[in-house]
Amino acid sequence: MKVLAIYGSSRANGNTDHLTDLVVEGLPCTKIYLRDKRIEAIEDRRHTAEGFQPVDDDYDQVISEVLSHDILIFATPLYWYGMSGRMKDFVDRWSQSLRDKPNFKEEMSRKKGYVIIVGGDNPRVKALPLVQQFQYIFDFVSIDFGGYVIGSANRPGDIMGDDRALFEARKMKEEIVQLINQRK
Repeated sequence: MKVLAIYGSSRANGNTDHLTDLVVEGLPCTKIYLRDKRIEAIEDRRHTAEGFQPVDDDYDQVISEVLSHDILIFATPLYWYGMSGRMKDFVDRWSQSLRDKPNFKEEMSRKKGYVIIVGGDNPRVKALPLVQQFQYIFDFVSIDFGGYVIGSANRPGDIMGDDRALFEARKMKEEIVQLINQRK
């Protein structure tokens, strides 16, 4: 099984990156940092005869990676009580794939998805709507929802003091290792 971690933070080496790195450390994992990609917002043209217009950005490359992996880890800071703008722009573009790639939903249904969220304002409560949003997104494209970890951190490095998040990240990693080993 191939693992893909999609990092949605705008800050390199931030708390979300560190917590996600703990999950994927030692795993055969491809990492995509959305901050290093240009994914444009697009006009919704799902219901027009001509459909979406081509966009000269990195979306096709990123979605191609998504489609070639079995386990997807979506990692985002809790920005204003939602996913990062970079992550949202990426997920919004799935509307284009749903229209333009006839097998998109079927391909996504063969994936298992996990979510990692880190925030600084009581995230174990205030990030729950974001977890639910990811569940709805996964349900819509039939991704099997594997679980989530919510970390509490604000300043760089704070995540290393969140013992609960570190424990849950290790448990998530163990589950992913088991999935990988089952397929060998």
